[in-house]
Amino acid sequence: MNIKEDYNPDNEVNFQNDLQYIDMQQEDVPLTPMSSETKKPQIELLAPAGDLERLKMAITYGADAVYLGGQVFGLRAAAKNFSVEDLEEGVAFAHQHNAKVYLTLNIIPHDEDLEGLPSYLESIKHIPIDAYIVSDPGTFDLIKEMFPETHIHISTQANTTNTRTLKFWHRIGAQRVVIARELSFEEIKNISDNTPDDLELEAFVHGAMCISYSGRCLLSNYMIQRDANRGECAHPCRWKYSIVEEKRPGEYMPVFEDETGTYFFNSKDLCLVNHIPELVKAGITSLKIEGRMKTAHYVATVVRVYRMAIDTYLKDPDNWQPDPAWMEELNKASHRPFTTGFYFEKPGPEEHIYEDPKQLRTYDFVAKVLSYNSSTNTATVEQRNRFFDGDNLEIISPHKPLQHFTVTDLKDADGQAIDNAPHPKQTVSFKVPFEVAPNDLIRKERTE
Repeated sequence: MNIKEDYNPDNEVNFQNDLQYIDMQQEDVPLTPMSSETKKPQIELLAPAGDLERLKMAITYGADAVYLGGQVFGLRAAAKNFSVEDLEEGVAFAHQHNAKVYLTLNIIPHDEDLEGLPSYLESIKHIPIDAYIVSDPGTFDLIKEMFPETHIHISTQANTTNTRTLKFWHRIGAQRVVIARELSFEEIKNISDNTPDDLELEAFVHGAMCISYSGRCLLSNYMIQRDANRGECAHPCRWKYSIVEEKRPGEYMPVFEDETGTYFFNSKDLCLVNHIPELVKAGITSLKIEGRMKTAHYVATVVRVYRMAIDTYLKDPDNWQPDPAWMEELNKASHRPFTTGFYFEKPGPEEHIYEDPKQLRTYDFVAKVLSYNSSTNTATVEQRNRFFDGDNLEIISPHKPLQHFTVTDLKDADGQAIDNAPHPKQTVSFKVPFEVAPNDLIRKERTE
């Protein structure tokens, strides 16, 4: 049961002109490649990529690295994911922009799942993937056997919660561990202080939280025979439940954890944007955003905010303060109410959502800029949600402040005047009184 907030397009847009527009090298904070000699040369911002478009959007808006799944062996089977050809293009794009790509092979496999893994790895061995993310020792062993020099990251699905386990993974050849979400800052700092300096720590800092320990859930398996640990979770933790007494079939009684509602499995979303110093001081190398099922607008919005927060911290760590505008911006993308998870203390009843499982957002993603004619002040865009001539819209860009304008002179692809853009992926044009660029996103404030 996935909730779609925005129209999710096919990845057909040509990004050939990206390099003319975007220089992903940060002017104030140079991107330093990770090395095995030092543990924290650079705080990495790691973003989800559900398909090729979202990979390019994440990197365009400031991600240092992306994680993604192929069409097999990953834990997001419902995502569009990457064919071998898409993976080739995505890795090439990332490396052109000095970013990295990590491939998830993190299902908990049965023997039948492992049968096709060697041939799949053989089919992608020519692609310079920066690391593989795994949770299963058998998968780890096979990758090491086939690619002895490759980097391997241990998935959060392995629920690594103690120093000894991290040392074990390091001893057999892992370069990074995605630590369990159930750890506090104090525990993470202790782990960082007592593990080898060349073992990197990665942690989730933003996005949906699984109700089960490190995502090891059997609800989906039991209720509709979709194995969450093999990439097919139906998210039954977000459903509404009632109870039925054995001798009164058909009489449904609500399940109350307290008097406000019944969604007792439904967790708030994680958000650590106001706690960058604590993340860095705990020894976390890579700050990870959840959301391979999310839209391009979500990825761009969240990555852009965390990019600003990290860069602001790196410029002046001693005087860093959260900017209230960051939370305002995060609220424009689909989200549930936010929590800091386990980082400060174990979550209590207030960290759950009892009233409504729906996600919140204050803006709709309506278009993506394809080109801009500065002589006529005309933007050509690809529609993603319906908008009208006369609408007040907002532009989000990778390296510019937010800008606003009113749609005028709206025309279809044939140059005919229209009063609205109703069709998904429809190409339209209109006047914009300032310069915009390819991959700028356009959104509209919700009035309902």
